[in-house]
Amino acid sequence: MRRNPLPPFRHAAVLALAATALTMAAGPAHAGRSCEQKPPTVQTIRKGMELAGQTARALDATGAKLVMLGRAGQDLSKYQLRYSHLGWAYKTPEGRWRVVHKLNECGTAVAHIYRQGLGEFFLDDLWRYEAVWVVPNPEVQERMLSVLQDRRKILALHQPRYNMVSYPWATKYQQSNQWALEALAMAMEPTVTTREQAQAWLRFKGYEPSAMKIGAMTRLGGRMTSANVAFDDHPNEKRFADRIETVTVDSVMQFAQRAQLSGAQQTLRID
Repeated sequence: MRRNPLPPFRHAAVLALAATALTMAAGPAHAGRSCEQKPPTVQTIRKGMELAGQTARALDATGAKLVMLGRAGQDLSKYQLRYSHLGWAYKTPEGRWRVVHKLNECGTAVAHIYRQGLGEFFLDDLWRYEAVWVVPNPEVQERMLSVLQDRRKILALHQPRYNMVSYPWATKYQQSNQWALEALAMAMEPTVTTREQAQAWLRFKGYEPSAMKIGAMTRLGGRMTSANVAFDDHPNEKRFADRIETVTVDSVMQFAQRAQLSGAQQTLRID
């Protein structure tokens, strides 16, 4: 795999943290957080690393090989959502936790899949220093591990065209949580080789996306000012009714529990 350098404003503070891209990335990568670039403060670095360390110890205590892990990079409370970004975290033979997740290249409509350490995962300027995870059942863990250990499988359902609010039942775009969810479908159903098949499996299993009320003026503003926001993949009848459905951390974890693919949701927060 090729190394992807850390953004210049973060490099000195986190020199020991690996940020390996499975596909080449041109600029700073973000998902589920603000795209504003600003130098980290000592407190931001300390709290991010503290959250990473405490999360690692908590995940060790579960005895799991793999978990579904989320973070709170943005304030989404007006949509009744608590978390913004999802990844798959697994434990290496050396005992370290690594996270495979999709990140948007800031200011663009392009995204890539990354493999990072917990420190890098939580070092972003988080809205709330809180981790959330569910521990999948042993069979689900093994199936997902087989995907995460195979570069070809990781990228099989990846759509580089990124849209922060991509429609869950379309394939024109793909946001970060959507990739994580569709990767789960591919892991659980060996016949899944396309995004359409993954989405069909998710429908059959009862996945329900989150629905947000986003008015026409907000949609217009977002589309005109942000390269990574689009609404043209949403059905007209829902879009014009201000009902925007997308894949969220909250909805994916609820689905995993409802479908008996995982245990109960667990959280860890530092103040």
